[in-house]
Amino acid sequence: MKITDIRTYLAHDGTRNNVFLQVTTDEGVTGVGEPYSIGPDEGILGTIENLKGWFIGQDPSRIEWLLRRAKNTMRFPLGQVAWSALSGIDHALWDIAGKAAGVPVYRLLGGAARDRVRVYHGIHGDTPEKCAENALARQAEGYSAFKMSPYGPGWSEKPWRYVVRHAAERLEAVRKAVGDGPELAVDVHATLRDAFRARELIEAMAPYRLMFVEEPVRPDLIETTARLRRETRVPIATGENLYGVARYSELMAIDGADIIQPDVLCCGGLHELKKICAVAEASYVSVAPHNPLGLLSTALSVHLAASINNFLILEFHSDHESPKARFVDEPWVPEGGYFELPTRPGIGMELDLAAIKGNPTRHWNRGFPRHADGSPAFI
Repeated sequence: MKITDIRTYLAHDGTRNNVFLQVTTDEGVTGVGEPYSIGPDEGILGTIENLKGWFIGQDPSRIEWLLRRAKNTMRFPLGQVAWSALSGIDHALWDIAGKAAGVPVYRLLGGAARDRVRVYHGIHGDTPEKCAENALARQAEGYSAFKMSPYGPGWSEKPWRYVVRHAAERLEAVRKAVGDGPELAVDVHATLRDAFRARELIEAMAPYRLMFVEEPVRPDLIETTARLRRETRVPIATGENLYGVARYSELMAIDGADIIQPDVLCCGGLHELKKICAVAEASYVSVAPHNPLGLLSTALSVHLAASINNFLILEFHSDHESPKARFVDEPWVPEGGYFELPTRPGIGMELDLAAIKGNPTRHWNRGFPRHADGSPAFI
């Protein structure tokens, strides 16, 4: 079997752009993948176009060799765009391998380490009361773990003492609503420029028994994250913005996190992610994959979660209820807060090209929230 082409697609899901690709072969087996839509999404497409000559004509089963060869063609260390492009190609190669063998991908990654995959659901609300209502609605659907923002609308322009107090009020409302049993996590989205403010915010939320606090400070400053872990009593999670096993090895070497959150769409793909999870397992660190983009991302993450020992829980946002569901042939739906292990060969999900082509790309960015003095609220 030989690779004949790599085709890319860009579609808008109503909120942001999604990048997809297909790797085709001369035996009619096609693999699908999804690079992370980093922001300059056309840059992902251009990178894949530039790299695909190194894949065409090659045996798709040589995943390690093919990805190493592609990395070695680049003059400088890979950045986020290149890591995302290679991640999508990796997905498609594993999809081809599973289809060729007639088995789900997780069986090629070591087999099932568990019978099903637990997920947590994002909850939202402008007020503490709305957050509690949203959490109760998801709890009624069977979810027993949730993640939320500590911030209300316009938080960046309000006095810091108000922000801290309001964060505690949001957590208190949700904890009272769902009870002591469910687990609750908080995503700070790397919004704080000062470690002392991160520490103050974490301590204000600590009484509500948090599963973890995610990215309280800029994630590439891993020494600061490690210091916060030592100085606070709440588990610290990070990793969605780290790429490759070498960077995670640095994080493990300084005891920088309790939980890592690699994203299969940008950390290097399934092959690299298995290595990252092994490094974390050797340091007794758990893995809670980052997964905000859609159902193909979810499928890939489920295969990974099924095959590792140190999996904790998977992020999920009911993408089967959103326009994202149009982009795949068979949206997966969790039951009682768990995904059953897939049975279809390969990844177990195909792209709906008609839906993708019917939702053309639009310019997208995350916006520009500011502090009261005009400085950026995201760092």
